[in-house]
Amino acid sequence: MEIHLSGKTQAQYLGYRIKILHQSALQLGNIAIAWNPAAGAPMVHEIKLFRDGQTIDVLKDSTFEILRREDQLEAARLDGTLTAVLRIPDLRVGDELEVDLTRFDSDPTLGQNQAGLLMLNPSPAPGRYHMGISWESGRNPALKPTPDLAAAMIKGERQAEFRFDNPSTLSPPKDAPPRYQWQRILEYSEFPNWPALSREFAPLFAKAASIGQDSAIRREAIRIAAAQASSLGRAQAALKLVQQDVRYIYVGLNGGNLTPASADETWQRRYGDCKAKTALLLALLGQLGVEAEAVLVNSGGVDDGFDQRLPIPQLFNHVLVRAQIDGKAYWLDGTLPPVALPSARPAFPVGWVLPLTMRGSDLEKLAWQAPATPDEISLIEVDARAGFDKPARIISTDIVRGIKGLQEQVQFSSMNSGQLLTAYRQNAIGDFWQVIDDVQWHYDEKAGASVLTITGTGTITWDDDGNGARSYALPGAGFSPPERRVRAADQSQEVPFYTKPAYSCHVTTVRLPSTTQSGQWSSKPSFDQRIFGRIYYRAWELRDGSIRMIRGSRVEQPEITPAAAQRDNARIATFDNSMGWIFYNPAGRKSSVGRGEKVPAAYEIDWTATSVPCLPPAQAPEPGGKSAAAGGPTQARSEASPS
Repeated sequence: MEIHLSGKTQAQYLGYRIKILHQSALQLGNIAIAWNPAAGAPMVHEIKLFRDGQTIDVLKDSTFEILRREDQLEAARLDGTLTAVLRIPDLRVGDELEVDLTRFDSDPTLGQNQAGLLMLNPSPAPGRYHMGISWESGRNPALKPTPDLAAAMIKGERQAEFRFDNPSTLSPPKDAPPRYQWQRILEYSEFPNWPALSREFAPLFAKAASIGQDSAIRREAIRIAAAQASSLGRAQAALKLVQQDVRYIYVGLNGGNLTPASADETWQRRYGDCKAKTALLLALLGQLGVEAEAVLVNSGGVDDGFDQRLPIPQLFNHVLVRAQIDGKAYWLDGTLPPVALPSARPAFPVGWVLPLTMRGSDLEKLAWQAPATPDEISLIEVDARAGFDKPARIISTDIVRGIKGLQEQVQFSSMNSGQLLTAYRQNAIGDFWQVIDDVQWHYDEKAGASVLTITGTGTITWDDDGNGARSYALPGAGFSPPERRVRAADQSQEVPFYTKPAYSCHVTTVRLPSTTQSGQWSSKPSFDQRIFGRIYYRAWELRDGSIRMIRGSRVEQPEITPAAAQRDNARIATFDNSMGWIFYNPAGRKSSVGRGEKVPAAYEIDWTATSVPCLPPAQAPEPGGKSAAAGGPTQARSEASPS
């Protein structure tokens, strides 16, 4: 694998010779080459087979077939990529296959500066490997190999290369933060720093956001300004217009992979990718007097360690708008569904961003904060007042925020209540649900949450404990014990341990059989444990003829030190992993449900509020808090199509 930098083009050479040792490896005879015609057609130097001392020229009697269809139309991507395929005839086990080809890559957006990555698989097949990069006279790219490559780098006057014989398999330290996944990679970049990259892109968005005097976008801005008095209301209206009236299609034709389409063009054709939607949104906000800028992000949650990388534009796959309104920063994403409002943080787990400014901006760190509101809340109300042996009336509600919540919005908003009811009756009735009477769904924009409620009748499996005693394990009330955080001796013992951030809450309320008395009931104990940077919390209360349970869990520290992990390993044995059992004893005894906590029932408070009692009192706000005001920043998160 070799890369050569010249002018505005990268030539990428790939050559390999492989011996086919097993029938499953015959698929290597299906060769596909994808390329952007704007960068130039690929060059296939040779394809040969070596068999029994003979050399067979495959290209003598076989040719590539060029597929002219778009490769990812079903994903709303229009990038102009062509694909050539060749199925080598008569390939056999025992043959040696040799392939040599060169592809070209260029984007006018980058000007004279080239950047990218050269990498070797962490688990390569046995063999001899050669990687290299070279460049023309007058160029001087910065090179940054990962530590596992640094010792093998041979630096020349205008080149660097790496050679390996049977390279070992690499694996990152177990449970390490994502930045430790960065292995056997060479970064190269001709951008001197991140501000230079910022300055390269900023004029492109400024130009794309410029509109003519008679632009229809001006008329839209005038209409919004007349309807909305506040700057935040105008920004929200502009965002909804871009989200709702311009459908998402990735467009990378004619060198447009990194260059945004103009706002006027996007509005006229009513489709565009994240770059086009950002430019259109910037144009609208500019007309409305709202200060805003384009910001590059990575929407895949893999930007941990970007501050350690060279300035490489390919590290980013999405662009958002950051607006300054009434002294606060709001993030706007035109690719999300029209229920996603301007928010105080980006819609995905973003750690590093690059603002695009004419003066040039450096990378910015968005400090991680534990979420104040659960990502998911599961509410279950079991009405067993009819008796132990009777089916129970059940109401189940799922409140989902973030990416998953917006995915549900896209999925469920196209279905009516009858279709939802039919779908859940076909798929959900079983051991738990006997009858489903109603299914209701809505998306709460103020709360930034998808809310799905199922009502019906279900079977409650009460265990017979003898002498009339009964017990029942509440759904969603127990925790599995955490795994030990240890690493093999050959892995670094100094690297921190990582837990993916999450916050969930389960609320279960059981209306007790009416023939029983409160003093006949007890439950497993409450607990409040913190281990490996995570809170595990369960609370109980018996009140008004019902047992109420809340079980919450939130990651407080995504990274913990090895010393902290070792300390908590010793505490696993004392972790309470009991299921959430409730017990009925007809002989009667003093109730032992909870430790005096106040636990609201599933039906008592607004669980879509921004403040819900899913954590210990020292951590949790007062129950029954109100949802965010309309038009204010929300905690809604979503997933943008990579662009």
